[in-house]
Amino acid sequence: MDISVLIVAHDEEKHLADCLASAAFARERVVLLDRCSDRSGEVARGEGVRVVEGAWPLEGDRRNAGIALCTSPWILELDADERVSDQLREELDRVLSAADCTFYYVPMHNYIGAVWVRHGWGAYNGAAAKPALFRKGSKIWGADRVHPRLTLIGEGGWLQGHIDHFVYDDAGALINRLNRYSDAAACDAVLQGRPFRAHRTARRFFTRFYKSYCRRRGYREGWRGVLLALFSALYPVLTHLKALELTERRGRSG
Repeated sequence: MDISVLIVAHDEEKHLADCLASAAFARERVVLLDRCSDRSGEVARGEGVRVVEGAWPLEGDRRNAGIALCTSPWILELDADERVSDQLREELDRVLSAADCTFYYVPMHNYIGAVWVRHGWGAYNGAAAKPALFRKGSKIWGADRVHPRLTLIGEGGWLQGHIDHFVYDDAGALINRLNRYSDAAACDAVLQGRPFRAHRTARRFFTRFYKSYCRRRGYREGWRGVLLALFSALYPVLTHLKALELTERRGRSG
């Protein structure tokens, strides 16, 4: 199939082989490794794919660099903890032969451990769908450290086949991700001079919890839905507090 599958990864030896195996149908598989200290490079080369290693300070920069490396007209962008389902692979064959859009949203089946959690996703936790399939030149990532903004060019469509996304191994992994992402978001906020207001942050805590737990029906997922809603709500609060801390440090050092 004349498509490039792109995987941008950092220390993903645990997931990389399975991700690459699910994309074996592609004419080209490109793995861009950012400052890896584990066996990710060895694993990728063992699969016989194109591997590029380097260091990119911003997530958007490294994803754009990966897109530039791809040589097929169509690109399927995956994270290392994602797998192409059989349904999606079959649909890609049909879509690419008569595509009438420049990018396509692909549904995500998000997992916590071995459990497919259908409801409550959003914000930094994980998306219910994402524009993973696109014609080269129609998707550009912004210059941010975490969840960079996207510029999509042309007409968009939706696919039926899904990507399996193994987001978290357990509750502890949710905590680690919350800490890591709020660190990066706080750094972005300080460098960009974005103002924080306590009343707005407090309002976002409640609105995010409500959106995840009620509107996105996280209540149907038991304790997993509670965790998704709680961590989604805590994300702007922790980002705010960490940004204040960074600002104070810069003031003392400057």
